[in-house]
Amino acid sequence: MEKAKIDFLKTTLSLYIDHTTVLAKLQQPNSEFVILDVRNAPAAIKKDQIKGAIAMPAKDLGSRLSELDHRKTYVVYDWTAGTTLGKVALLTLLSADFKAYELSCALEGWKGMHLPIEALSI
Repeated sequence: MEKAKIDFLKTTLSLYIDHTTVLAKLQQPNSEFVILDVRNAPAAIKKDQIKGAIAMPAKDLGSRLSELDHRKTYVVYDWTAGTTLGKVALLTLLSADFKAYELSCALEGWKGMHLPIEALSI
């Protein structure tokens, strides 16, 4: 039983990527990392996003896959780690054979660590 728990936790943790790894990858020249803001809300409600993120709502992601590059690694994020849009987006990307992760602790954690954010135009 303990082996099954360990395997489950390893699989679960493999779906996530931490903030410091993402930030370091984004700072590399010609980074393969792309951040997708998958929140299903207009800019007026979002107000800000992770600096350089591309807004691609989870509800639209499946119909916009042709806009994405299979050579890139996508990092999706939602409002908080407890919401499901990031997981839905991650499932969509992985099912379409993209390399992808969900940002651990989501936007809330990114902001909590005072990492780069940009205001959205309303």
